[in-house]
Amino acid sequence: MLLHLPEVLTAAEVAEIRAELEQARWADGALSAGPMAQKVKQNRQLPADAPEARILGDRIEAALRRHPLFVSAALPRVVITPRFNAYQGGGHYGNHVDTAIHSDPFKGLTARTDVSTTVFLNAPEDYEGGELIIEDTYGAHEVKLAAGDAILYPSTSLHRVEPVTEGIRLASFLWTQSMVKDGERRRMLFELDMTILRLRGQIGDTEEVVGLTAHYHNLLRQWADL
Repeated sequence: MLLHLPEVLTAAEVAEIRAELEQARWADGALSAGPMAQKVKQNRQLPADAPEARILGDRIEAALRRHPLFVSAALPRVVITPRFNAYQGGGHYGNHVDTAIHSDPFKGLTARTDVSTTVFLNAPEDYEGGELIIEDTYGAHEVKLAAGDAILYPSTSLHRVEPVTEGIRLASFLWTQSMVKDGERRRMLFELDMTILRLRGQIGDTEEVVGLTAHYHNLLRQWADL
């Protein structure tokens, strides 16, 4: 399931984060990649031990946890502290699948990557290229969103970032271990949740809506891996 999350960050929040990143000490992104990914990864990344890394990562995580679509779609159990990257001068990241297990040095834990999220930190007109291409059974999907918006997608997806030929592409990226491991079950729960919300808005908390809500929570109770 690919899901566009609009306005995760306000314009003011984006401006504040970008101002911090402009002063940051960046490193070669390949240093954080595995042997296979190093061959196709050309970007810069904010090191995990950079002074800004934890503070800015916490801001991104807090914004996502406030966003109802993220919570409903990801059903987060663990959110790996968000990280930051920059692409320019032809920088790109070839086809790859995210590592299945990631460690979080700030939280002192290791988590399974079920859901990947990219939060865009500058406007699409600020740079040429840099599209995030995500492949699934329905083909390749091109993503290039407004500053402050995010895309959520399965971590099992083959994906890439096209070369940035002009300007600079700034983004935050992160992984979530969901309470529901199975992606198809997460999708069904999300669609049921959205249907319940629409029905509540149309007809209120009728007996039928309450029954559907109970069904949702009973499925989550059955499928959650805690």
